[in-house]
Amino acid sequence: MDQQSRLEIAAEWLRNADGILITAGAGMGIDSGLPDFRGEHGFWRAYPALQVEGIGFQDIANGETFLNHPVRAWGFYGHRLNLYRQTVPHEGYEILRRWASMKERGAFVFTSNVDGHFQKAGFVENRVLECHGSIHFLQCSRACSHDVWSANELCPQVDDGQCLLTSPLPRCPKCGSVARPNILMFDDSNWIETRVKRQRMRIEAWQLSVERGVVVEVGAGRAIPTVRNMSERNGPRVIRINPDEYAIDPTKGIGLQGPALGVLDALDVMIKKLGG
Repeated sequence: MDQQSRLEIAAEWLRNADGILITAGAGMGIDSGLPDFRGEHGFWRAYPALQVEGIGFQDIANGETFLNHPVRAWGFYGHRLNLYRQTVPHEGYEILRRWASMKERGAFVFTSNVDGHFQKAGFVENRVLECHGSIHFLQCSRACSHDVWSANELCPQVDDGQCLLTSPLPRCPKCGSVARPNILMFDDSNWIETRVKRQRMRIEAWQLSVERGVVVEVGAGRAIPTVRNMSERNGPRVIRINPDEYAIDPTKGIGLQGPALGVLDALDVMIKKLGG
């Protein structure tokens, strides 16, 4: 079956659905200009200062780093926070939001991305589950309580060349320890799940209300299969969009090859062509 035929099938699924589960991985943000961390070389292209010291993604995106090297850890996460705030979500988010607005049960987003771009693109907060947390919320690095608070007041200043924080370290208001993003990191026993647990309760309630659901999976890789697993558990009408790893068991869904924005736009054209 060629790509055009698969597009037609996917468009029909979307036309007939009463609710859309959007599952998104890191590939969703690439068309917005966000860096791709796949493999150490992709990571080091974005953070050359860390390559000099041989620091990989798993070394810096690590709960222990905030305890042992907080200025370096906040150099990395402060830069990412500033980048995500400055970046405009691409048009594919708006296409998804428009599809959702035409469905009786709307849509719910399940994403491993921590950038907050679905909310920035107009998806309501109570219809998003960020399974790895969000960079826009903070917690105590030592998890002295279950508190999670907004990072809106935080404006980190970073020496990008050295990947080091130059402004004061943010602090936990309860114990004074260094604060960190409320993100699930590698080797992370201190991540506070309070916010994500509430999101899980909301998505479970939404799923019970949907009768003719379809899953639109965008940019989810196989290395950490959390998003893919969520998609396939909610088959058999999964539309998997990916430039390379687009194959899916035909009993669970259909694969569309290409970048997020390009395929979403092609699907949108097809839906309109079919009269949806």
